[in-house]
Amino acid sequence: MYTTAWVKYLPIIKILLKKSIQTDQELPLNRIDFEKLGLARKATNKFTVVFENGKAANTVGSTQIARDMATVLSENNDTKFLFKHNTYELTLNSKFVLLIINKTKNPVPLPTAEPETNTPVEE
Repeated sequence: MYTTAWVKYLPIIKILLKKSIQTDQELPLNRIDFEKLGLARKATNKFTVVFENGKAANTVGSTQIARDMATVLSENNDTKFLFKHNTYELTLNSKFVLLIINKTKNPVPLPTAEPETNTPVEE
């Protein structure tokens, strides 16, 4: 139900997950993005999802908005790698600010692509 909104925020969430190795991150979300998809205006959708060992550890019993976020993030290769090697806590507060905290003592960053070597081709 809320997957389209989470897909919209996925690129910035990936960046903030990487940055959270240094310090906790915050992402203010646009409440209207979620209200358009059926979220009641007065509804409180505060949640915390912990990702460890490659998956969301506590989505059972969570709200639909939390389960959809966990699904979108778990299906992306970059976030899947980060979740497999680090422990993250993602919390949406009542002001629609997503807090991203890396709980790993020795976090593993996302590997960068190997630079291509320009080997001359002999003719």
